[in-house]
Amino acid sequence: DPEKLAQEANPSDHPRASTLFLNKSQTDVREKRKSNYMNHCSPGLLTKKYSSCSTIFLDNSTVSQPNLKSTIKCVALAIYYHIKNRDSNRTLEIFDEKKHPLSREKVPDDYAVVDPEHKLIYHFIRTLFSSAQLTTECAIVTLVYLERLLTYAEMDICPCNWKRIVLGAILLASKVWDDQAVWNVDYCQILKDITVEDMNEMERHFLELLQFNINVPASVYAKYYFDLRYLADDNNLSFPLEPLSNKRAKKLEAISRLCEDRYKDLHKSALRKSVSVDNLVGIKNSQAVLS
Repeated sequence: DPEKLAQEANPSDHPRASTLFLNKSQTDVREKRKSNYMNHCSPGLLTKKYSSCSTIFLDNSTVSQPNLKSTIKCVALAIYYHIKNRDSNRTLEIFDEKKHPLSREKVPDDYAVVDPEHKLIYHFIRTLFSSAQLTTECAIVTLVYLERLLTYAEMDICPCNWKRIVLGAILLASKVWDDQAVWNVDYCQILKDITVEDMNEMERHFLELLQFNINVPASVYAKYYFDLRYLADDNNLSFPLEPLSNKRAKKLEAISRLCEDRYKDLHKSALRKSVSVDNLVGIKNSQAVLS
C-alpha cells in the first residue's frame, strides 16, 4: 500500500523512521569530524563531568521531564540545520514574513536570502516559551509538528518563513499538549504588532496542511527526544549534570525499595495464579481418570 509506505517513511508519524533534522545535521557533523582529523585538531578541553568515587553526577533531563533550556537549544539547532541544509525554497504565502510581517519594523531586503544563526532562532523560541510559560514537552511536540508540516505540505523552512512556521507550530503544540492553553490573543501580547485575525488564519492553514493530524504517539515523542540528545552530543551541547546529594540519594533509595516491593508482590501473585491453574488441571485429570 503506497499510502502506508509513505506514512512509515514519515518520522513525525512513525517511530522507526529517522527524524529529518538528524539527517540534515549529519552532513555538517561529518565535515567537522573530517576537518578536525585532517588538521589534527584537538577536540579541546573536556567540559563534560564524570562521576568518581567521591561524587556521582546525575543528568536531570529525562524523557518524562526534559530540561527546558537545553531542550529549546536543541530544538533551535534542529531548525537551524533544517534551514541551512534545505533542498530548495518551497514555501506558502501564509508563512511569508514580508507578506505577513510579525512586527512593524521594515523587513530587510535580504530577508529571504540570509540564513538565521542558531542564537537568533533560540532567542525567538525562548522568548515565546518564557513569556507564555510553556512546558518543555511542548518544545518537542513543536518540532514534531514542524517536520510533519514540511512533509505533508512538501515545503521547506527557509529564511523567509521560519519565524511564522515556528510560531504556528508552537501555537498548535501549546493548545494540544499543555493543560492550560495559551490563546491566540495572548501571543498578540508577546508579539505586539501581530493581529488576532492573522494568528487565526495561520492556525487554520497550519491545521489544514497537517490534514488535522495532531496526534503524537508516545513512541514518536520518545524518538524525537532521544534524537535531540544525539544532536546535542554531536554539537557539544551538554545537558546540565548535578552532583548527587544525600537528600536525593535517600529519595532514590526509597523509590528503588518501593519498586522492588511492588515487583515482589507481582511475582508472588503470578506464582499463586500458576499454582491455582496447576491444581485445577490436576483435579480435572483426576476426574477424567475416575470416570
